[in-house]
Amino acid sequence: MQKKFLTKKSSYHYELPSELIAQHPKDERSSSNLLYLERNSGKITHHKFDEIISFLQKGDLLVLNKTKVIPARLIGEKTTGARCEIFLLEQKSEEIWKCLVKPGKKLKPNSEVVLSETFRAKILDYAEEGTRLVKFFWNGDFGENLDKYGKMPLPPYIKREAKAKDKETYQTVYASEKGSVAAPTAGLHFTRSLLEKLQEQGIDLAEVVLDVSLGTFRPVQKVDIRQHKMHSEHCRISYKNAMKINQAIDEKRRVIAVGTTTTRTLESFAKDRKVESGQKWTDLFLYPGKKFQIINGLLTNFHMPESTLLMLVSAFAGYENIMNAYKIAVEKRYRFFSYGDAMLIL
Repeated sequence: MQKKFLTKKSSYHYELPSELIAQHPKDERSSSNLLYLERNSGKITHHKFDEIISFLQKGDLLVLNKTKVIPARLIGEKTTGARCEIFLLEQKSEEIWKCLVKPGKKLKPNSEVVLSETFRAKILDYAEEGTRLVKFFWNGDFGENLDKYGKMPLPPYIKREAKAKDKETYQTVYASEKGSVAAPTAGLHFTRSLLEKLQEQGIDLAEVVLDVSLGTFRPVQKVDIRQHKMHSEHCRISYKNAMKINQAIDEKRRVIAVGTTTTRTLESFAKDRKVESGQKWTDLFLYPGKKFQIINGLLTNFHMPESTLLMLVSAFAGYENIMNAYKIAVEKRYRFFSYGDAMLIL
C-alpha cells in the first residue's frame, strides 16, 4: 500500500448510518458488544464485552486512564436576561479558565454571566481560536458549585440534553483525577466486578492520566493528514506506574492500552521502548507509518470517520484490517462512538 494513499484524509472515510450512533449508554456497562480483531491475521470474531477475559492471559498489564470528566457545560444568563453557555476547557488559575462561549458575538470582554445566586462569571479577554478567558466568582467551594450547576459535556453527535444519570454513566468506574471535558470512552465498559475478576485471573492493572480536551475530537481539515496539528493535552505517569509498566516490558508480558488516550500517553513518555515518569503536554499524532514502542494491544471504541482516533487505530492494527473491521461493524449493526460498542485488538 502506498504511503501517499495512507496520508490522505479521505482514505479514512466510511459510511455510517446515523441510527448506529449510540445516543444512550447500555443499562449494564459490560453488556456492550465486543469485536475482536487479530492484528496479524485480520481475523474478526464477535462477542459480548464481559467475554474480554477469554482473550487476556495471566501476566497481561491493562493500562487505564483514570482521568475524571468534569461537568464542564454551564448554562447561565447575561445581566440582560439573554441565555448563554460557558464550556470549561482548561484551568489557568484558581479562578480563571479558558472557555468556549455561546453566543460568541454577544459575550465580549467585561460581559457578566449569572449561573446561580452563588455562582457567576465575567469574560476577561479573547483567547486563541475563538475561546475566552473567563473569571469565576462563587460562594463556598468551586467544585461543589460546578457539580451542582454544571452539565456533563456530552459530544455533539449525542443529540440530546445531558441528564443527571450521565454524571455516572459518562464516567469510568475508576475515574479519580478531575480534569477532562470528554470521557476516555473505551473504559466505560468496565464494571468494578469485572475489573476484580480480571485481577483474580492474574491480569494486572496500571494507571496513567491524560486530561481529555476537545482537541481529541478536533476534525482534520488538511487533505494531507501529516499537516494536521493536534491540540496539546496534559498527561502524566507516576513513578510507581512507570516502573510497573517497564517491569511488564522487561518480563515480555503484554501491555494493553485501554483507549486511545492511554495509548497516546504511553507513547508520549516512550524512550528506548520503556516509559519515563513525569508530566507533560503532548500533541503526539499517531497515524499509519508511525511506530509504537510500548503497547502490544488496544481496547477502543469505534471512532468518527476521518478522525485522528481512527488514524491512530489504523496505525496500530493496519489500515486494511481497521477499514474492514469498521465495514463489518456497520453490517453487524454495532453501536458507534462514545456510548457505543468496543473493539479489542491483539
